[in-house]
Amino acid sequence: MTAADTSYSAADITVLEGLEAVRKRPGMYIGSTGPSGLHHLIWEVVDNSVDEAMAGHCSKISVTLLENGGCQVVDDGRGIPVGKHHQYEDLTAAEVVLTVLHAGGKFGGEGYKVSGGLHGVGISVVNALSSRVEVEIDREGRRYAMSFVDGGQPDSKLKDIGEAPSSRTGTTVRFWPDSEIFDETKFRFQTLIERLQMMAFLNQNLTIEIHDEREEKVKEKIFCYEGGIRDFVSHINSSKEALFEDIGYFDQEDEGNEVEIAFQWNTGFNADGLHSFANGINTIEGGMHEEGFRTALTGVINRYARSKSLIKDKDDNLQGEDIREGMTTIISVRLSEPQFEGQTKSKLGNVEIRSLVQKATNERLSEWLEEHPAEAKIILQKSLNSQRARIAAQDARKSARRKSALDGAGMPEKLKDCSSKNPEESEIFIVEGDSAGGSAIQARDPRTMAILPIRGKILNVERARLDKMLKNNEVQTLIQAIGAGFGDEFNIEKIRYHKIILLADADVDGSHIRTLLLTFFFRQMRPLVEAGHIYVAQPPLFSTIVGKEKIYLKDEHAKDAFLSENPKHKREFQRLKGLGEMDFDELQSTTMDPSQRSLLQVSVSMSSIADEVFSTLMGEDVQSRKNFIQTNAHDVRFLDI
Repeated sequence: MTAADTSYSAADITVLEGLEAVRKRPGMYIGSTGPSGLHHLIWEVVDNSVDEAMAGHCSKISVTLLENGGCQVVDDGRGIPVGKHHQYEDLTAAEVVLTVLHAGGKFGGEGYKVSGGLHGVGISVVNALSSRVEVEIDREGRRYAMSFVDGGQPDSKLKDIGEAPSSRTGTTVRFWPDSEIFDETKFRFQTLIERLQMMAFLNQNLTIEIHDEREEKVKEKIFCYEGGIRDFVSHINSSKEALFEDIGYFDQEDEGNEVEIAFQWNTGFNADGLHSFANGINTIEGGMHEEGFRTALTGVINRYARSKSLIKDKDDNLQGEDIREGMTTIISVRLSEPQFEGQTKSKLGNVEIRSLVQKATNERLSEWLEEHPAEAKIILQKSLNSQRARIAAQDARKSARRKSALDGAGMPEKLKDCSSKNPEESEIFIVEGDSAGGSAIQARDPRTMAILPIRGKILNVERARLDKMLKNNEVQTLIQAIGAGFGDEFNIEKIRYHKIILLADADVDGSHIRTLLLTFFFRQMRPLVEAGHIYVAQPPLFSTIVGKEKIYLKDEHAKDAFLSENPKHKREFQRLKGLGEMDFDELQSTTMDPSQRSLLQVSVSMSSIADEVFSTLMGEDVQSRKNFIQTNAHDVRFLDI
């Protein structure tokens, strides 16, 4: 390369004007151009309406998936201001909000004291990534309208089009995602239901309607919760067996910051049923509000236990994990200046909120225990049982470590490790069965790919305490191979592979094995899932011949899509028997070769929904599981875990 090739001058500096930057780098603003980014457009519009609700000016939000592929969001808030903007003399405030990044009513002033959208890029980003946007504003007895095309280009400026119906106020936004930006532009109704129901739980008495007009029979859901987050706890626990009927609740406010907490214990063994929110944003990485609650909870329960002589020595104190076993908790805080941090900007860093939550829990939870002695007795008994199981699990840990099972000193006998010691380039395939493991070992790149065959279906950890879990050979093998511990001791910095790939047959049994493994990782190594290190391989279920070429199809959906594109095909398909029946070169080319394979990355955007899904699928309630499967059977490709 010559010096001329590496020249760098003022001519190389590019300035992206207005919304052009969003279209050039959409991932910076919405995360991706896949399904999550597509639905993010709806969340941005709805968040503005929810902010109006949190400010006390909106009681109803209606979201409609339109027959022609668009989405409409209607609220009865105050309506976007329509007067001339003081910085842009040729634009109204409404036009500025739709066309200028970092413009909005959330950077000061009295418009919003609490808001989920703090960056002012929301609705302007929706405009930038849509082929068409239409806005109607009802305000001060009049209706105003404007529209945009081709990524935010004005189609018609804001104009008064007449009287507002029945003197209503509010904003209507219709948008059509740009097919040149997104991989696909079809919204998923179930995704809307999950997210918008959560928003309704967090905003007591706010009505949120969801309509799907894309099919002949219009589908709709209406959510409104008089109990707010108390109903949220009840909903999460609906597939579990509650220890008592009462749902605890308290709230407190200090210097403009607010906290409300709802809680209930169930018979389960999960100690991670704490779900936190800040200004309506799911803080899946936790933060100061969770820290304050955990500290106060442990202190309050231990003091109460000592007052009842159930604990006589501080050395016998219950630990946090003992107390939180089977506990479902929702923490919702509202604050004027939230500080988000962490890998996904979903960890709350405000120190003052920790003090508020800790103080509120110390005072109000102590009162609740005194007022509910029967429930308090049940909680203490559950915690003491958990403590005994934890001590037994510690003994099991020590026993296993003496055999080099969990301390990383040795590796499982069945593990065929990779030669690379760099976790960032290393991946481990957890393979169903020894025969499939043999094929995978031949098909792998031994430098970067490790193979761990597991036998049969591992223990369902949703129904097992820690001491029982640690006696399971397959669970021990998984913990040993990944090398970072488990549960509260899990340290993501010590993982030996940055890609953990689940490789099971493309049939019902394979799906069950994947679900058992996902349950284990979510419950015992959740940071792995949250950091995006878990993947699902997609071996084909069918093969067919086109000309002289063998074509592989992942599942029934892929086969149907193939037939729709190739209607003259003779419909001769071979159903593949399983991984163990595939030649190693066949497995390599279809499932393992990084240049040809297709991996599904497992992510958690809303931990409360994931918690509910795992409890429903893997818990004791058969009817809840049956209802869930019937509801999602036709859309299982897009199951969000």
